[in-house]
Amino acid sequence: MNISHIEHIGIAVKSIEESIKYYEEVLGLKCYSVEEVADQKVKTAFFQVGDTKIELLESTSPDGPIGKFIEKKGEGMHHIAFAVPNTTEALETAAEKGVQLVDKVSRAGAEGLHIGFLHPRSTHGVLTELCSK
Repeated sequence: MNISHIEHIGIAVKSIEESIKYYEEVLGLKCYSVEEVADQKVKTAFFQVGDTKIELLESTSPDGPIGKFIEKKGEGMHHIAFAVPNTTEALETAAEKGVQLVDKVSRAGAEGLHIGFLHPRSTHGVLTELCSK
């Protein structure tokens, strides 16, 4: 699969604005981007921490994936994302190895990335995202 690094860690939050305050005022990080991904019913905010990013995820609709996640589990870590050269090829490789996919092919994500998810039932309980530029 050729993972190069952890691209980001996704954290589900009820309020991007309130959460940004914590990351900036308490942790001393700087939010460099806020973006809405309409087809995923989510608003995102990004912080750079070394080579890795923190992605805050706020649902824009109660029936979106983040809204459902927060309803069921509350705020907290949602997923870990790994950088790969080609998301669709990485998804195909995972499927060939028996991993259950959320996405069979890559789709558009925040920051212009191509993304695809592996189901937590096949990844020891961790929703795993694969990303490429």
